[in-house]
This record gives sequence, structure tokens and C-alpha cells, in this order.
Amino acid sequence: MWRGWRCSIRWAVLGVGYAVSLSTVSCADMFIDSHAQGIVWQVDNATANPEGDWQLLGVQTLLVQWTIVDDTAFVPGVGLPTAANMPDWARIGAQPWAHEVILGLAGDADEKRARANVEQLIRESKRVAQVSLPLNVAGYYFPVEVDPTWADAPKLGALLQTLPRPLWISVYDRTNVGGKALAEWLSSWLPADVGVFFQDGCGVYARVPSVAREYLDALSDRLGPDRVRVIAEAFRPGEHGGFRAANADELRAQLAAYRGYSAYLFDGPHYISNELARALAPRAAARRGTSP
Repeated sequence: MWRGWRCSIRWAVLGVGYAVSLSTVSCADMFIDSHAQGIVWQVDNATANPEGDWQLLGVQTLLVQWTIVDDTAFVPGVGLPTAANMPDWARIGAQPWAHEVILGLAGDADEKRARANVEQLIRESKRVAQVSLPLNVAGYYFPVEVDPTWADAPKLGALLQTLPRPLWISVYDRTNVGGKALAEWLSSWLPADVGVFFQDGCGVYARVPSVAREYLDALSDRLGPDRVRVIAEAFRPGEHGGFRAANADELRAQLAAYRGYSAYLFDGPHYISNELARALAPRAAARRGTSP
């Protein structure tokens, strides 16, 4: 999810525009706590025991990206080999940032392979949904991401009808068709009771937060506000390749732009350190006695 190789964007040029957008954040925004409603966890063996101070930001919902990935299960009882490091789901479910959980189903880290095997992933997802976990499951997430370049995406509509509700998918815009076009495309095939997480694209400099906000408004107008949430990408291209964590100013600008929408930070264990959480929410950190 949210992989940097998707975009062949000239980062240097767009990075200048992004820096300009940061300068538009008001002085008041710099001294108030930033807020997010959710944190995303891209489950892997290295982060099987997620910990963080994400509740300082007001986070109460955990979006688990997937519980099966690459034919490996992070939950028991689904008929697949289990991960080397299995999560302690009871401990996770007791965390303040996991008061509610949107449970990711079956996916594949390789997007092309995921799309080619979507029917198999649907079958595996049904098995995941039958597993009893010590979590307050408030919904489900099918982690095969969509964008308008996927010609067969409309076939997904009928397959999604077989999964439990409430149900969410994620969407991104690789080719910058714009919010209205993206919303019209989704409304032409997506079941009316399936919600959308929009990936803002800020992590690869695909767009600045104000433009991502325009996408959210267009999606909300067409699909309805209750069906639209935003993934605030908490990473940026690294100077020497790969990705780094976004800094407080970068994330502050994103979260300020998305006020009024439920924002989920991608992702907590890999990019939102306790230091960064305290920098984004200094007042909450001070009340807790953990100021930077």
C-alpha cells in the first residue's frame, strides 16, 4: 500500500511546490495540537508488536492494512502458514489508539499480483472475517487498491458484495485525472455501501495537501461524506533513495488541510515515532508529562 514506485514524478520540481504549500500554514496552526482520527498499521514481521503514543493526536481507530499478505497469515485459523512473529491481538486491542479496529483482510504486497489474483484474495478474506479476534472490529478493509488505470477494477464491484460490512477499500490517482473524474469513475461501479480511503499522494509529491482536499470534497459530493476518509501519507522520498518519515511541519500541513474529514496516518509503526507524535501534539504531550 502507498508504494513510492507508482509515480514517475519529477520530485525536485514538485518538492518546491510542496515547500511553498507548507509556508501557507498559519502561525496559529504551529502552536495547536494536530489531530488525526486513525492510524494505519502495515503489518509485517518487523512490526508485529506495534507501540506508539498515537493517542496524543486523538487517534482511537486502528486500520490494519491486512491480516494475510503474500500467502502468510497474521491471524490463526485461516488454513495458511502463519507469520514468524504473530501479533498479540489482545494487547493491541487494549491500546487507546485501537479502541475501534478496521480489520484488513487478504492482500498481496505486489500490486500487479494482487490485481491478478483478486478472486483468490476475496476467498481468503472471507475466511479472515470468520476468525474471532479480541478486537472491537468496527469494519473491514479489502486491501487491493484501485486507481483509474486498472481497467478491470469495475469487476471488483460484484466481488465486494460477498464481503462483510461495513467495508472499505482505498483509491489513489496515479495519473491525476482530478477529483471529479475519480469520483464519477468510482460511482459507476463501486457498491453504494462501500467506503473509500483516498490516498492523498503527498508522500511521493504527487500533490500538495490543498489539492488533496479538493479531491476529498469532490469524492464527498459524489459518494456522500460518510463514505470518504483520507490517508495522510506520513513519508517522503529519501535523499538517497527509499523513504523517510515526514517531519512535523509536513504532517501538520496535511492534517490542517483535511479538517472535517477523518484522517488516518500511514503508517504508525514505520513513520510516526513517539517524538514525532509529541511534536505534532505538544499540548497533549505536556498534559501527559511527555513533552519533547
